[in-house]
Amino acid sequence: MTKNWKNKNILITGVNGFVGSNLAKYFISQEANVFGISKKVINNSLLNFEGLSKSVNFHLISLCDYESVCSFFKLNNIDVCFHLAAQVEVGVANEDPYSTWDTNIRGTYNLLEAIRVYNNNIQAVIVASSDKAYGSYKKSEMPYKEDYPLKPLYPYDTSKACADLISRSYASDIYGLPIAITRFANIYGPGQLNFSALFPDCIRSALGYSNFIPRGNGSHIRDFLYIDDVINLYSLISSKLIKDKTNIMGQVFNAGTNEPKIVKDIKNIIYKKIGNIDDLDMVNSQLSKNTTVGEIDCQYMDYEKVNKYFGWMPSTSFDQGIEKTIAWYKNYLNKVVTT
Repeated sequence: MTKNWKNKNILITGVNGFVGSNLAKYFISQEANVFGISKKVINNSLLNFEGLSKSVNFHLISLCDYESVCSFFKLNNIDVCFHLAAQVEVGVANEDPYSTWDTNIRGTYNLLEAIRVYNNNIQAVIVASSDKAYGSYKKSEMPYKEDYPLKPLYPYDTSKACADLISRSYASDIYGLPIAITRFANIYGPGQLNFSALFPDCIRSALGYSNFIPRGNGSHIRDFLYIDDVINLYSLISSKLIKDKTNIMGQVFNAGTNEPKIVKDIKNIIYKKIGNIDDLDMVNSQLSKNTTVGEIDCQYMDYEKVNKYFGWMPSTSFDQGIEKTIAWYKNYLNKVVTT
């Protein structure tokens, strides 16, 4: 991580989320001035668990409220913005597409318009898109490449593609905002406290704190990045964008491992590492009876472009990441459940 962030004003939207809280933790350690926006108070965030909440200049704002977003930028001179806030649950998006589009699309253009009008000296804006923005491609066409056309079908995927395109418009020569767009694979690791997500749900269940209820048949193919590698890459991209706007502005950067996994295999790995074979057999029996609706069959990324631009590649193997993640949840659940 190459940039000296001391005293920089760093804004993180969705600061209470999994990636947002880990990113805030990193910038706090770098002595930056960390600002956070979230539409609601979340008491079970990583920041609260690790006693870091008081180190964040927190603002309770909905990005869908344009006037409130503008007021924030009128009062605060932000150097770097990481736009991570989103409705991220695919199932929720399928059930309620309107609110997902409202949050993910309107929230994005409200933020970028407020920056354009009130904070146009900002040095870098990183907008988190998603691998799902690409839509469905054949397995033979994997991994996704940055120049693939976006052709999403499902609501969440469409919302991320729209926000992605809006961001690139603001980075065009019309407005010239220093924006880079990231499309990362699925992210896992310590601090993911949305227990509807695969890793925390599966680990908690394998440890005996809950019952794992499969939401599909586990046949989907996905790629997974460990959170520390993601934070490292965010630091590199934003640092490079500050120094070299001409070559970075408006660029899209994929990141993955190019080592895809079948979802049901991940569940098997977690249960076996924890040693819960009895429950694993029951979960596998449930999986075989399920079908999956509203999900792309195969998605994974490589890191060719980010390696070329930033010298980045994943440094945490999947086995190392799983071991670290299980250890963190053992500690977290022991403290939370017994206190």
